[in-house]
Amino acid sequence: MTTMGAGHGQAGEGAHGTPSEAGDGHAGAGRAAGADGARGGLRARVRTRDNWAVRHAVLTVTDMAGQQVARAAADEEGVVHTAEPLPPGPYTVIATAVGYAPAAATALVTATGRADVGTLVLARQGGVELPPPGTWSLDPVHSSVTAIAQHLGISSIRGRFLGFGGRVEIAEDIEKSRVTAVIEAASIDSGNDMRDGHLRSADFLDVAEFPQITYASTGLTPVGSDRWTVHGDLTMRGVVRQVDLDLTYLGTGQDPWGGVRAAYRATAELRREDFAMHYNQVVAAGIAAISTTLRVELDIQTVQGDLPQQTA
Repeated sequence: MTTMGAGHGQAGEGAHGTPSEAGDGHAGAGRAAGADGARGGLRARVRTRDNWAVRHAVLTVTDMAGQQVARAAADEEGVVHTAEPLPPGPYTVIATAVGYAPAAATALVTATGRADVGTLVLARQGGVELPPPGTWSLDPVHSSVTAIAQHLGISSIRGRFLGFGGRVEIAEDIEKSRVTAVIEAASIDSGNDMRDGHLRSADFLDVAEFPQITYASTGLTPVGSDRWTVHGDLTMRGVVRQVDLDLTYLGTGQDPWGGVRAAYRATAELRREDFAMHYNQVVAAGIAAISTTLRVELDIQTVQGDLPQQTA
């Protein structure tokens, strides 16, 4: 079975922002070095695969002979600084944290005695291997299905579907795995009752006529050790279209109820016209009130077998 990459960083690698900023670009090592230059030593950021700070991480620095020369703990933002400048040369940097597999990087300290390692990404312990074959149930309490539209060409409006479920069938041959999901169209929630009523109307989802949105995968194409393109058919408003999901596997782990969970993140883009949603209002030349393209973001937890009773 294929394994995921360990997520090693390299000196000078860009550092991620907060989870809400993921995908918006990387901060250059030079900027960090300038801001923290007075502190000397090494600087690194330790993050999970879905870009959360690992606050209890520990950074250990060894020279090329394997001798430990520095050790420091991460702060609340997952940032680690070693206190003292180091002699110029190459060093090995190892990030560790309870519950995570370690990650390593090589840092080259300059004549200033400083280096920025960038971002070290830690995978959950036990989450390196892909999920074992079998049935996995989608957990709606710890998952989200979000649609994002541009409003007036200048900002975004987000809506979440609150009612959904699904199953993932992991095959021995991972590329033969299958995904099915059902979304209750009337469960859309954008945070505004008037807008939600319009979204449920025949102008958009037409929930009275088409109460469910369904997805059924038809194939899986690997694009990396932990990424796949999921091919499938999306049925909405009675229209069936092929929609590909860009899926990233985030790892597996034990839960408090004695089960095993696997997590994924997936994105897709949809054109409203493909599903007979033609409503729009033009507020200026070439600018529509609501974009014709929607971005879909899925944050999914699945549980091995059937869903357990749970409280949080």
